[in-house]
Amino acid sequence: MRVLVVEDERRLAAALRHGLTAEGFTVDVAHDGVTGLARAAEQPYDVIVLDIMLPGLNGYRVCSLLRAAGHDAGILMLTAKDGEWDEAEALDTGADDFLSKPFSYVVLVARLRALARRIGSRAPRATVLGDLVVDAAGRTCTRAGTPVRLTAREFAVLDHLARRAGEVVTKREILDEVWESGPDGDPNIVEVHISALRRKIDTPFGRAALQTVRGVGYRLAADGG
Repeated sequence: MRVLVVEDERRLAAALRHGLTAEGFTVDVAHDGVTGLARAAEQPYDVIVLDIMLPGLNGYRVCSLLRAAGHDAGILMLTAKDGEWDEAEALDTGADDFLSKPFSYVVLVARLRALARRIGSRAPRATVLGDLVVDAAGRTCTRAGTPVRLTAREFAVLDHLARRAGEVVTKREILDEVWESGPDGDPNIVEVHISALRRKIDTPFGRAALQTVRGVGYRLAADGG
């Protein structure tokens, strides 16, 4: 399941990403309403965890704009403790469920799974780039119909690049997304994994999909190149 967490409390957002990733979810994070709205408009998410009090655009506004644009992701809104008016407005603006802060992490995960079942999209969609298929649900990769064996970390790097196919992704973005190591992370570890991925998804098949943009980062060709 692919989840977007839109939460301006950075410690809480980081804890949710860490915990949900460990549960097997694919998790993106935004810290303000404008970024959250943009992320949700660009990527197909199964569920969005959306706080109400956000800088830029509040959760109500983000929710209503997504629904007006036809986005059908499940939306779980985080409301104030005992905030019955918050809960009512959350549902009125298009949220599917709500949870009051502070909340139980176990309950949050159960709500997300239940919400995914209700909207009929338990698993994330596979990303298809030409003959390269990256299936986040099964944690599998195939090239020209041939299974490609990847380590968990290699798959995480590839999945992140695949979800942003055609874009240049910096080493720092990959470190933050895959290793969550912050500014102290070693960029060389990214190079090691990129090299390993090239040997597995490109070289044996005569492809050059995984490109280095010198001085900036990496790009995975949108057509699987």
